[in-house]
Amino acid sequence: MQDQATASPTVPGCLSCAHLHDPDAPPCDRIVVSEGWTVAHAIGANLEGWLVVVPNRHVVAIDELTAQEASALGMLLAAVTAALRDVVGCERTYVVSMGEMPGFAHLHFHVVPRHTDMPEAYRGARVFRLLANPELDAVAPEVMDVLALRLRAHLDAAGVGA
Repeated sequence: MQDQATASPTVPGCLSCAHLHDPDAPPCDRIVVSEGWTVAHAIGANLEGWLVVVPNRHVVAIDELTAQEASALGMLLAAVTAALRDVVGCERTYVVSMGEMPGFAHLHFHVVPRHTDMPEAYRGARVFRLLANPELDAVAPEVMDVLALRLRAHLDAAGVGA
């Protein structure tokens, strides 16, 4: 782990960096904005409540995080998981980090609600069939924004956020 934040805050061509620092971002892109992390609804998700937790500076691996960022990440993932369970009523959440898609090498964590009635075809690693699947409807931006505001209120009440 790094002692200081030495990685570049933004990298040209990184879609996560460009998205994170958009001053006109809607609520779904700013569920939580803290000193080190941003929580947003995933782009192109076919499942309402599919969130991403992204460091505010460009890093590509967990071991590039500072001790402070790593500590904050654990607390944030726990809080976001609890908020999803309370707000969307999911049975559990999946937390995954891969960062393999072109333009998204920027470290990020998917926090995905898994509902009791989720079909077996989408459980476990197969849940990624619900991300940018052209055969299914994407969650509408206005639905993401309404959910984002509900999640933000829940997290604010829990003392999580900026």
